[in-house]
Amino acid sequence: MRLKQTLAALLIVSTTHVGFIQTAQATMIGTEEVARAHQRTSRSADDARAQLNEAFSRADVQARLEALGVDASDARERIAALTDEDAARLAGQIDKAPAGGIIEVILFVFLLLLLTDILGFTKVFPFTRSIR
Repeated sequence: MRLKQTLAALLIVSTTHVGFIQTAQATMIGTEEVARAHQRTSRSADDARAQLNEAFSRADVQARLEALGVDASDARERIAALTDEDAARLAGQIDKAPAGGIIEVILFVFLLLLLTDILGFTKVFPFTRSIR
């Protein structure tokens, strides 16, 4: 009986969401347009990475990272490993941050490194144990 109720509820929810599905429209685009979009993306990603490397090369930022237990070279490696979208988002957060707002970025990087340590992808912090 409980299985039937759960199945009925699942069916009701799934059928109500059918009306919200949007259709996709595909069109042909030229090679030149793809090349221009790729150039813009890689140029902006390179600019974002350069901005992040510049921010993390500052002495006050490095001192704060060391206070949090993060080696500056590990942070540079993580910046290099960021996807283009993540690098652009992080650089955008730096641009939008008020003066002295770099602390949020450092905190973001610290939490990112901490999460990857806990998940077992990296081993930056000696006080974490991997779940793997």
